[in-house]
Amino acid sequence: MLKNTLFLALLLVFGLSAKSLLSLADREPEQVIDTSGKVVRAGSHYYQIVSATPNLIGVSFALFTGNETCPLDVATIDGFYGLPVGFRPVNAKKGVIRVNTDLNIEFSCESYCESTVWMLKEYDYATRQRFVTTNNGVIGNPGAETINNWFKIEKYEDAYKLSYCPEVCPSCRHPCMDIGLYINKEGRHSLILSRVPFKVRFERN
Repeated sequence: MLKNTLFLALLLVFGLSAKSLLSLADREPEQVIDTSGKVVRAGSHYYQIVSATPNLIGVSFALFTGNETCPLDVATIDGFYGLPVGFRPVNAKKGVIRVNTDLNIEFSCESYCESTVWMLKEYDYATRQRFVTTNNGVIGNPGAETINNWFKIEKYEDAYKLSYCPEVCPSCRHPCMDIGLYINKEGRHSLILSRVPFKVRFERN
């Protein structure tokens, strides 16, 4: 009788543990899917970020020089075959990219500037905007010193959006906003912090 009781108790504990593990797995953020229906994988530089906004179809992401040689800001160009990008989650051991998770974004291209890793610029008083650039962006090393390097992919309508709301430094103060577009007087579309998100998808090269 005692043996049966112990066996039932162990079986109950095992069942509850398995249920808890399954529950944790269910709570893990969903995987990001590309336009071919495949999972977006970490570190693979074979994706383009393309517009999913109806009036901006055909727009993709590239680097653009302003008045200075460096840094190179992140911009969208109509009809341009966009530069490939790679995504690196805050947990380097994760093999796939999931929504609502801190990650670095990096262009895969040669550049005469120091970096092709995306980062948020300091506030620009002339335009009253914060632009996305690639100057001094670094991969990994989460914390206060790299707070401007972390972005997220979030579900948005029937596609995705990019956002800035890093969790890598709980004590840091920073804005939480979407990544949208700023159109300057020359008609260039640059990426900025915005309350109006730019809807995107991820396409394999």
